[in-house]
Amino acid sequence: MSDPIISASHVYKSVTDSTGTLDILRDIDFALAPKETAAIVGASGSGKSTLLSIIAGLDTPTSGTVHLGGTDLFSLDEDERAALRARQVGFVFQSFQLLGNLTAVENVMLPLELAGRKDSRKAATEMMARVGLAQRLSHYPRVLSGGEQQRVALARAFVVQPAVLLADEPTGSLDFATGETVMELMFDLNRELGTTLVLVTHDRAIAARCERRITIEAGRIVD
Repeated sequence: MSDPIISASHVYKSVTDSTGTLDILRDIDFALAPKETAAIVGASGSGKSTLLSIIAGLDTPTSGTVHLGGTDLFSLDEDERAALRARQVGFVFQSFQLLGNLTAVENVMLPLELAGRKDSRKAATEMMARVGLAQRLSHYPRVLSGGEQQRVALARAFVVQPAVLLADEPTGSLDFATGETVMELMFDLNRELGTTLVLVTHDRAIAARCERRITIEAGRIVD
């Protein structure tokens, strides 16, 4: 393997409340090469989404290390992790997470504007066309279908050409046919841009399309 774009070493995550301590992740170890695709699979409550959040530096492990692009995520403070995410990571969520007061193209422009890009409207417009929404630039999320909203979310994630794309149940809110269309687009964009793709899914057909499958049971990787 070339130098990994993502690596996790001996990652544990526990939470403690009045009832005691709950171990969510236990001794997680894996590494992903640049451009690799991986599905994190497992039953509900197995720790999949927690692992994705830790890979992104949105949540912190109880112990262990995670490197993203060669950088130790948890040697950085919260602001430094946010800056690293802005440069290297795109996100796609089950619930789309579009801003309702912005048009579709403005939602796609947002990460570019935060990065100080002067060509944000041009780049966002081109990416909207790439996902088949050239005629929806000025539409607000509330008038878009679920599939269109998820395509806007894909455009927003890919427009920054991230090194890593993290997706949490990206078809969970969509019907089967729409979900198939969205996933086909996601894999096409991933190949075109050479992004490392890590997705959490319950869908075995989607997982089978990935080069790697990371199965979590009771907080542990089992294969």
